[in-house]
Amino acid sequence: MAVKIRLARRGRKKLALYDIVVADARAPRDGRFIEKLGIYNPNTDPATIRIDEPKALDWVLKGAQPTDTARRILSYKGIMLRKHLQIGVAKGAITQEEADKKFEAWLKDKTSKIDSKIDSLAKKADSDKRARLEAERKVNEAKAEALKAKQKVEEPEVAEEAPKEEAPAEEAAAPSAEAEVKEEAPKEEAPKEAPKEEEVKEEPKAEAKKEEPKKEEVKEEAPKAEAKKEEAPAAKEEPKEEASTEEEKKEYK
Repeated sequence: MAVKIRLARRGRKKLALYDIVVADARAPRDGRFIEKLGIYNPNTDPATIRIDEPKALDWVLKGAQPTDTARRILSYKGIMLRKHLQIGVAKGAITQEEADKKFEAWLKDKTSKIDSKIDSLAKKADSDKRARLEAERKVNEAKAEALKAKQKVEEPEVAEEAPKEEAPAEEAAAPSAEAEVKEEAPKEEAPKEAPKEEEVKEEPKAEAKKEEPKKEEVKEEAPKAEAKKEEAPAAKEEPKEEASTEEEKKEYK
């Protein structure tokens, strides 16, 4: 049975992820597999690779044939180099210590290259962002200057038109309206308001005059009636005295 190390696709449309698997060559690409070795994500920069290196080396030494893409991934992680060194150790060309030293030197060089690439990508992204912001700033400044120039051109036209047509008419209308208000105010308001206040003040006086005599008449009429009663007997007695005086005169005569 031919065994291969290949990629099994998963993920959504236009954002694919891959599993690194050991499978039978006759099985479909996304079908049944023997063992899963790791994950490969090409959507990041640099690509993300997580793989179980001891298992992958074991399957390679057993004779599993990687596909072209799987081979590049294994080479990137140093698995194909370790296979080559282990074959040299097995044949006696080099010792295990020498093989380990060579692999460690290669690994340091590889990690430094990866780190430098990550740094360069970060610097490039930063510089691109600054350039984009600078371009936006220049565009905004140009728009602001154009707007200021447009406002300066429009302001003199408005200043020239205002005194010629609108200002005199408004100034002439304003004093005339004020004069009308001043003339009409004393004529209409003064005579109407003054009599009302006088009438209000005079009405209670008239009522007081009408009411006071009634009280006095009641008081005065009472003593007059009593005086008449007292005068009545005096009036009856006077004719008697006059009669007596007349008789006395006749006697003296």
